[in-house]
Amino acid sequence: RLGRSVHEDSARGASFGVGSRASRLMPRSISRPASLFWVSFAYLAALGVAAVVARMSGPATHPLWVLAAADAAATVTVFAFSVGFDNTSMYDPYWSVAPIAIGPWLASRPVAANAPLARTVLVIALVSLWGVRLTYNWAVGSPGLSHEDWRYAEYRTKAGRAYWLLSFFGLHFMPTVMVFLGCLPLLPALTSARPIGALDVVAAAVTLGAIAIETVADAQLRAFRRKRKGPSEMLDTGLWALSRHPNYFGEVMFWWGVFLFGVASGEAAAWTAAGALAITALFAFISIPMMDRRSAARRPEYAEYMRRVSRLVPWFPRR
Repeated sequence: RLGRSVHEDSARGASFGVGSRASRLMPRSISRPASLFWVSFAYLAALGVAAVVARMSGPATHPLWVLAAADAAATVTVFAFSVGFDNTSMYDPYWSVAPIAIGPWLASRPVAANAPLARTVLVIALVSLWGVRLTYNWAVGSPGLSHEDWRYAEYRTKAGRAYWLLSFFGLHFMPTVMVFLGCLPLLPALTSARPIGALDVVAAAVTLGAIAIETVADAQLRAFRRKRKGPSEMLDTGLWALSRHPNYFGEVMFWWGVFLFGVASGEAAAWTAAGALAITALFAFISIPMMDRRSAARRPEYAEYMRRVSRLVPWFPRR
């Protein structure tokens, strides 16, 4: 999941009618409510498969290995639905849905028996708030399975017959790995017996601040899209006057907040920062350049906007 920017035309601009339809189960005219039903069904199926895989693991298996196997099985399940509906956008909610399940599962492990309740509740509440809000934002903005994200449509054109191989490894499994890495600090955060302290407060402030930034940025984006007069009009007010991608900034900030919870537990190894680093690199070196190139090619004013406004971190615009 590469994220969405105000300067793209959203998933509505990329037709579901690209590529082979041999495996598609549903008609092209599938409605939005029906799409949400099938996406929900796919994720319930993925959760069930993940639960079976987790239950099959031996009691001596490390929780991270169990989680990795269950996460992979859930991804394969969602991928099967993506192929069945011939639409990779089926996977889009996975980024925000998976951590909602991962947190409580880790907290339920025997190794978490001595963890302080205050930290457990705080971490799970914030991760769940982030996940539910981001999933809701996806559901509100999704046009349904009659359309597919424009980026996937571009990959279809470039990859040809190899598209579904690329989709599995690059558009399904790679984001799953990133989310899994981002959730690594949850293991020490939800299992350490160290009492809650000042660093937990800092972690909570960073995480909650990230959720607030994403919420405001997305609300400003929705309001702008409702009232804009044409596709060339740009949003450069509010948070979007301080950053070209404030929603991306909030997302990156959230994962660093999760890492800080791991640090606060006193048991987080340096390698648990891998997820936050990888996600930061994803947005900084893939998502933002891709969105900026597309916007600059479609909107003459965007080059000036790029010159004035910070790339990611909100800051005062240049004169």
